[in-house]
Amino acid sequence: MNRRVFLQRVAAGSATGLPAIFAAATPRPAGARSSMGIVAYSLMSDPRSKSALQMLEWCHALGAGGVQVGLDSLAESDTARLRERAEALNMYLEVITDLPKVNDTGEFEQVVGAAKRAGAVAIRTACLSGRRYETFSTLEEWNRFVEEARVRIRLAAPIVEKHKIPLGIENHKDWTADDFAKLLKDCSSEHVGACLDFGNNISLLDDAQELVDAIAPYAVTTHVKDMAVEEYDDGFLLSEVPLGEGKLDLARIVETVRKARPRAKFSLEMITRDPLKIPCLTEKYWVAFPERNGKFLAQTLAWVHAHRSAQPLPRVTVLETPARLKLEEENVKKCLAFARDKLGLVSA
Repeated sequence: MNRRVFLQRVAAGSATGLPAIFAAATPRPAGARSSMGIVAYSLMSDPRSKSALQMLEWCHALGAGGVQVGLDSLAESDTARLRERAEALNMYLEVITDLPKVNDTGEFEQVVGAAKRAGAVAIRTACLSGRRYETFSTLEEWNRFVEEARVRIRLAAPIVEKHKIPLGIENHKDWTADDFAKLLKDCSSEHVGACLDFGNNISLLDDAQELVDAIAPYAVTTHVKDMAVEEYDDGFLLSEVPLGEGKLDLARIVETVRKARPRAKFSLEMITRDPLKIPCLTEKYWVAFPERNGKFLAQTLAWVHAHRSAQPLPRVTVLETPARLKLEEENVKKCLAFARDKLGLVSA
């Protein structure tokens, strides 16, 4: 299931339309609550993640400090109730949506308005729903995408400015670090910045810390994750793993973001799934990367070789639904504990 389909399902959810087994909150762990929130994709196999209100309650029970969810079709009464509940739980809310269409900004403006009424502190979006090396077959296709993305961002800017809510564009396996920094620098709106994903750009052969150093000054929100890697014939495998079990220097990354943008929220995107194939040794991979060269490939493959996982990366498609649901929640709990105990992400 891709993100577009998931968002449609999130939008269709309601706080009261699910079986009682899913409405029951998981008991909150003992101890302090983490200030880190949870992105809905982290728990996407569970029906509760498809209702903003239930996601809020569930994540509070898990010990999180906020949520990042879709709001696309919430009624105004539900939006008000969501805001009241988030305030009562002392949790932040961030909203996920697409950029406006080139020929129709109405749907985007409706979502931004709903986000504002719900008390959202930021909106997360992305220019591409897929991955650059899988989506484009020619350089011309990529160049057309770039031009359209810039238009859509220009259309979004005055809308988020009017509602005074920051828009974070995710580095969603589309923009290289250099391209993304230039894209953000070219934005003239103080309300348009980045949803800084800690691990995505490894798939584009960027160094994770160098990406964070370049993009942190633009961050309005983040996707917190840790990454593990494994070699395979066409390149390498890339997998989200519980925080602290991968190879990212999370303490340094978090500190970099905190110094650059103290108000940016840290939201966990721990997607429990099979590893992604990064086929960087195939001809198709390079079609849409005119500026990449052997330096990036050599540095990344050397890093992968030095940091390859000692154990096989997790495969979850073989699991039955109950086991997958359990594993997703266990992974999120591990991440919350690590964020609280090792990264200093603790609620006041």
